[in-house]
Parts: sequence; C-alpha cells; structure tokens
Amino acid sequence: MRYLHTMVRVKDLDASLDFYCNKFGLEEVRRHDSDKGRFTLVFLVAPEDKEAFLANKAPALELTYNWDTEDYQGGRNFGHLAYLVDDIYATCQKLMDAGVVINRPPRDGHMAFVRSPDGISIEILQKGESLPAQEPWASMENTGSW
Repeated sequence: MRYLHTMVRVKDLDASLDFYCNKFGLEEVRRHDSDKGRFTLVFLVAPEDKEAFLANKAPALELTYNWDTEDYQGGRNFGHLAYLVDDIYATCQKLMDAGVVINRPPRDGHMAFVRSPDGISIEILQKGESLPAQEPWASMENTGSW
C-alpha cells in the first residue's frame, strides 16, 4: 500500500490555485478536465516533491473542481494538510504579505496554521529544529479557528 494523494473539493478553482500556487508555493504538475463528468482535477506538489511525484514516488494534493458548484461546508472536519518548510518565519511572512491570515502564528518557531479560500486548515512545520522565538510572531495572537 502507498499513499497517493489528498483530495480537496474547491468552489473557485482560480482562487484556490492563486492561494496554493502563487501564495503558498505549490506547483501544478497535472490537470484533467472531464467534459462528461463536468469536473477538473488539478494535482499540486511541493517543489521538493516534484521529481519524486513525476516518478510516482511522492503524494500530491488533488484539487477537485466540480463545474456545477455547490457550497462545501465543514473544512475543519476534514482535519488539515501539513507541509514542511525551510524557514517557517519567511513562509508565514510571505503568506501574510500576500493577504493570507496566519490563524495560528509560529510563536514557537515550529508550527503555524493558515486556511485556504475553502476553509481547509493547513499546518506549516519548520524543517529540523524549531527556530528561536522572534517577533512579531512570539507575541502574535491566534486569529479565528485553525
């Protein structure tokens, strides 16, 4: 058995791709449009996973966009996606500069949470040891739910 992907239904494909690719830094590696099924599948990977994904050795995030949209509820009951980053502070700053709310700031230099446009909770984890606490993160309060 091998883990293949996590599927997340999205209401607005353009807004989701802007978030996951332009702001969060994932890369689109495959897309499938089904005229008969009236849906689009977009597979995204972290840059360090791209080669392994193309060799069928790494999982991906699958965005499913149903052309006949409905309002998807309950992003929190899904749980969360998790990504390992080289510098949690730089990643959170980049996201914040792009207008993304940092729901759980990386006060500990190790973990943060944000949400996608569809309410999917995303955990950001520091690669290796936690970074030393630094401002503004150390004193930043939680915002909303994560």
